[in-house]
Order: sequence, then C-alpha cells, then structure tokens
Amino acid sequence: MNYQTTAEFARQLDTADKLATYRDKFLIPQHNGHDAIYLCGNSLGLQPRSAKEYIDEQLTAWQSKAVESWFDGDKPWLSYHKEVAALAAPVVGAHTDEVTAMNSLTVNLHLLLVSFYKPNNKRFKILMEAGAFPSDQYAVESQVRFYDLDPSDAIIELKPRSGEYTLRTDDILKAIDQNKNELALVLFGGINYYTGQVFDMQAIAKAAHNAGAYAGFDLAHAAGNVPIKLHDWDIDFACWCSYKYMNSGPGGISGIFVHKKHHHDQSLKRFAGWWGYREDKRFLMQPGFEAAIGAEGWQVSTSPILLLALHKASLDIFEQAGGIAVLREKSILLTGYFEYLINTINKTQGREIYRIITPTDIESRGCQLSVICNYKAKATFNYLVSKGIIGDWREPDVIRLSPVPLYNTFSEVYNVYIALNEVIKNIDI
Repeated sequence: MNYQTTAEFARQLDTADKLATYRDKFLIPQHNGHDAIYLCGNSLGLQPRSAKEYIDEQLTAWQSKAVESWFDGDKPWLSYHKEVAALAAPVVGAHTDEVTAMNSLTVNLHLLLVSFYKPNNKRFKILMEAGAFPSDQYAVESQVRFYDLDPSDAIIELKPRSGEYTLRTDDILKAIDQNKNELALVLFGGINYYTGQVFDMQAIAKAAHNAGAYAGFDLAHAAGNVPIKLHDWDIDFACWCSYKYMNSGPGGISGIFVHKKHHHDQSLKRFAGWWGYREDKRFLMQPGFEAAIGAEGWQVSTSPILLLALHKASLDIFEQAGGIAVLREKSILLTGYFEYLINTINKTQGREIYRIITPTDIESRGCQLSVICNYKAKATFNYLVSKGIIGDWREPDVIRLSPVPLYNTFSEVYNVYIALNEVIKNIDI
C-alpha cells in the first residue's frame, strides 16, 4: 500500500476498516476527558465491556446455586474450561483437546518442563534466546539446578550478531545442529518481548526434532497477536498468558498446549492433581493417578471460574471478529503504516532520530514496534505520556508501541506520528 502522511489518509483507512466497530467493545483509558491512545497491548490488553457481564453471570450462579453450579445451569462450572479451550484452540492453531486453560504462565512453564525436560548424562542442555523474558530465564535456571546441574554448562543462550538486534534464523538452526548430541530441549519465545521479533517456530521445532530434542515455546507475546499453527508445526508443547493481546485481565489465566502425539506417552513424567484425573472416574476418589487424555491431563488444580469468565469474554470477541487471520490483515496494515510514518520523520530530519529494531519483514513481526530513541529518550517517552499516548518504556532507550487491531485506529497511529514530530521541536533534540 502507498501510505501517505496526512490525517485524511488515516481517516480513509479507518473508514475502510472492517474491524472498526470492535473498538466499541473495549473500555478505553481516559486522558484529560478524551480517549487516551493506548499502544500497550503488548503488556496489558484493554478491558472488554462484556467482562463485568461475564463475571456477574458466574457471581449470580454462585449466589443462586452455590456448589450446585458445578453441575447445573447454562454453563456448569465442571465443564466451563472446555468452552474456553474450544475458543482458545483456533487462536494458537491447535486441536481442542491439545489446549486447556489453567494457572499462570510461569507455573505452567514449570509443569511442562517437568514432562519435557528430561536430562541424562548425554542429553542435558537447553538452548534458548539470551534475551528471553527474565521469568523464563529464572524458570529454566531453577529447573536445571533442580537436577543438580550447573546452568553455565546446561543452558545455551543465543545472542544476535555484533551490531544486530535480532537473531537470524540460520544462526539458531546452526546452533541447534552444533549442539545436537547434547540437547534435551529447545525453548524459545514465539516473539521476543524486547524487540518484537517473531521467531520461525516451525523451522526451530523441525531442527530440534532432527537433533533429537523436544521443542517448546513461550507464546506470551505471540498468542492473539500473530497466526500460530502449533499442531501443524509439530511443536511439542507451549504455554502463554492471556492478559496481553487476549485482553483477559491483569494476571489472567494461562493456557497450555501439548501435541496429540504425546497424549498417550506413558514415559512423560508430570506433577499430578485431582483436576487432571480422567473425568469419568474423578469422583470415585480412588488412589493411583490416571491422567485425562489430552492437555487436560496436565491440569493440577480446580478451574478458577472467575478468571475463565474474563478469558471467555475476550475470546468470544476474537471469534465474533472472524479469528486471528482477520485480525492479522489489519495488524499488517496498521503496523506497516506506523513504520512508514516513523521512517518519514527520519527522512524529513535527515538523521535517524528513531530507530526501529523490530524486523521490517512482516512475517517476522506482529503488532509491536520497538523504537530506540537516539536523542533524549526518556524525555521523549514522558512527552508522549503527557499527550495521553500510553506505550511502554524499556531501559535504556527503547519505547515499545503496539497498535492492536481490535481497538486501535489508523488515526491514533497518525496522531502518535504528530506527537513524535512535536518532540523534536519541544524538547530541543
């Protein structure tokens, strides 16, 4: 598309936007009596207007039926998580029985590592990105130490080449092959939280399997952001949070994926709990754990119904909008427009004031653009905040800005462009 730097062009894009009405399904933060420009869905998605209704439904069920709500009513609690799984599965490209919603992200990562990190004298190493979100680094380090291994020996962290910000797929695949005799697991984020780089999950999983290792992914910044095909890509396991692009509330419930090929694998160890017991015999209360078939067999604790209700409120909107493929069409335009406007500022100024470190290739990025501010970075961020533009600051000089297709507009992106231009004049760069 031939983008233009005019407000009228942005309005034309908004008029043609098939998803424009979905903005009204969310509550927009206010700034000086007007809608703020919220570009922080990479950290916390906005609240669906329906969230209170979905919560109230379950509070009413609790009030009127109490414990009987587990078995009675329009949405019995005993199977409520199945409704949520059925909605979540298409978002991550999975079969319904490969997905369930439970716990929080890092808890789920630990539970899955119990099954899929099986170090021995020969294979004990985990390969991951050096810039993974800290909780993943802490989780992996603690898992390695649990087996009395030294993290410096057991963890391989890949860094971008000198002078580059993102990892090259070829370098990842080469590292997997170079360590193939010692690798137990390849664990990556679907998207790097800092740079916004989308990793080639299919290629990484294939290389891991060729090396004799499992392949797992943390999809915290990918789920609900970009199309994912966990089943078709033959990924062994994955987990994600739901409070970023899936708008399910702060600390919202997490999801897991376990590929069908592992559902009957008795060699996989797991930490068991009553909720993961096979449903047809669960209430017999017998000793001896028998896992439910599918991802449900990795469940441990009783479903938190109120958190599931919040998650369902958002996932219903995803389904109504036509699914992740439809969202992706707008996202490509929205982020591409934003990239064009930022680069236009640099061209106009004759110098690189804003450096986008997120890949230019649309297949290697989602909603997020990570921008290095080369001059007075924190002052730039504070100026944006003063104008009601909510992004995300990362030390020492990066602002993450993520226009989300469900609730952001092209005019908002244009107004951020205006503000970034004003910065140059107003803070004397």
